[in-house]
Amino acid sequence: MKDKVTMQDIAERLNISKNSVSQALSGKDGVSEETRKIILETAHQMGYVYSPSRKKRASEAELTGTIALIASDFAFSMKSFFGEIYLSIERETVRRGGNLIIQSISKQAAEKRSLPTFLQNQTVDGVLVLSHITTDYINTITGTGVPTVLIDHHHPSIHADCILTNNRFSAYEVIRHLAELGHRKIGIFSNTSFSPSYYERWEGFVLAMNDFGLEINDSWVIKDAKEEATYMLEKIKSIEELPTAWFCVNDGLGFILNSVLQQLGYRVPEDVSVVSFDNGYLSQVSTPQITTMDVDLKLYGRKAVEQLFWRINHPDEPLTEMLLPTKLVKRESSGPAPQ
Repeated sequence: MKDKVTMQDIAERLNISKNSVSQALSGKDGVSEETRKIILETAHQMGYVYSPSRKKRASEAELTGTIALIASDFAFSMKSFFGEIYLSIERETVRRGGNLIIQSISKQAAEKRSLPTFLQNQTVDGVLVLSHITTDYINTITGTGVPTVLIDHHHPSIHADCILTNNRFSAYEVIRHLAELGHRKIGIFSNTSFSPSYYERWEGFVLAMNDFGLEINDSWVIKDAKEEATYMLEKIKSIEELPTAWFCVNDGLGFILNSVLQQLGYRVPEDVSVVSFDNGYLSQVSTPQITTMDVDLKLYGRKAVEQLFWRINHPDEPLTEMLLPTKLVKRESSGPAPQ
């Protein structure tokens, strides 16, 4: 059981939007007097304490200039991808005259929905959430009323601004690239349950395959892939006939697949082409180097800070999702389909 009752908790209890709860508790128009009364009574019963300090501070132009960056321990450990985003966030925050607080969230803290002190006391002007923690935990953050922007994550149950990669269209471009090289038999390695990003890349794969008139072979569709050499080796050996090209939804899968294929005697790209996603370190040190989709991590950081500062000053504007473009980096791992 978590310590602090949030607006989101009240909204879920009454099956209404968090915005309606906020309007009622802050005395704003937008809800009927009857609804306001029910919300206030429910908030009192649940032990919710409404603090108007943020509203007062904003109106008196007493913002602290401090924002927080929150991520799971796992996300912060992925330095090759998220490290560049963090550095960009720090540079952009400083450029705007602000201060940045960084907080890692352990699995235990996420499960208990235990918020950092600066959020409990609302001593920051806004929060950036990097990648996924849990939906309940992120909703606990947004329930504080502190302006929040998500980076590289979104979910229908989370109501916050989001900065995202255009995953579907980017995956579509991967399949277009392979189709233009003459490939008709294309497979995919993904883990669709791991994150919305991977699921969306799978959706882009399906969209492109249908548009280009390519058959989707179920034995070449791996939706629960693991970034493990042993797993990849056994999976490839279990497929009776391999496709002529594979799309991997991240560079880790692409790196391992590239190695396993060559271990089994296949030539890359003469026998099998491999394309991955993210343009990280592994795609560059692989032999041959892997064709991949480049994500502009610096742009991620800049746009996230830009959106958060805008949201702080425009709290009542509609929520937005910003899709950032990618660029196909062609390398040696993709080539013409074998004849």
